[in-house]
Amino acid sequence: MVFERVLLTVAPLVIIVAAGYLYGRFQKPDISAANKMNMDLFCPALILSVMSAKSFEPAAYGNLMLGCVIVVLGSGLLLWPIARLAGFNPRAFLPPMMFNNSGNMGIPLIVLAFGEEAMAVGVVLFIVEMVLHFTVGLYVIDHRTRLINILRIPMILATIAGLALSLLDLSIPQWFSVPVDMLGQICIPLMMFSLGVRLCSVDLTDWRIGLAGAIACPLSGVICAAFALVWLPLSPLESAALMVFGALPPAVLNYMVAEQYKLEPARVASIVMLGNLASLVTIPLVLTYVLS
Repeated sequence: MVFERVLLTVAPLVIIVAAGYLYGRFQKPDISAANKMNMDLFCPALILSVMSAKSFEPAAYGNLMLGCVIVVLGSGLLLWPIARLAGFNPRAFLPPMMFNNSGNMGIPLIVLAFGEEAMAVGVVLFIVEMVLHFTVGLYVIDHRTRLINILRIPMILATIAGLALSLLDLSIPQWFSVPVDMLGQICIPLMMFSLGVRLCSVDLTDWRIGLAGAIACPLSGVICAAFALVWLPLSPLESAALMVFGALPPAVLNYMVAEQYKLEPARVASIVMLGNLASLVTIPLVLTYVLS
């Protein structure tokens, strides 16, 4: 029974990512335009759709948000001395360890594993991780980064709008909420498909650091998630989702940021590629544990 649930959860994810990889391998499309639309329109629509729903109460997710912060920042603190001892550049190695695939993989995985009612939990984890990535993460990479720039990110603006609607107990008119919902539904499958396409451009030149990251990322995340579960009063659904969140592989966005800042992009690419390949083993193991 548990094996069947794990298979039903992982198989759709693997198939869509594999379809993206095969399409990218043979057609070699420019996925950047689709990714920009997803980041600028479809993801913000999903966030606004979830956060503006009557059933969404921000205060109810306070402990989950804190748990997410513990997993993200705790992973960096846990692995910082290890990176120094291993001779890895912490500015290149730590961000992929801290900022995982909560968008492309995390939201669909949590929804497939725990049902549509878990959508809000997956979105909350994604939002917290994203905010930390564009603040703490960019500061780790470049101390000159201006944090005020985060207010220019459409997903952050959608989060602020959704929070305002929830706190003020306002609702979006149906003529506007229906198209927002429809646009948001494009987000998840496009995330998974584009992940597959992106993986085509990643090489394994620096496979040693990639292998180290593939092991360290889910291990540190699960350890920090387990620590958070000891101290935080989370619901069974939130506890299971946080454990799955901790086991997620590095986000492809880490490679894109490293390339932008010229911060050992080839090494970060290997970490991302091998980390996502290793998730074919680690994710089913963690799902088997939480579902049983």
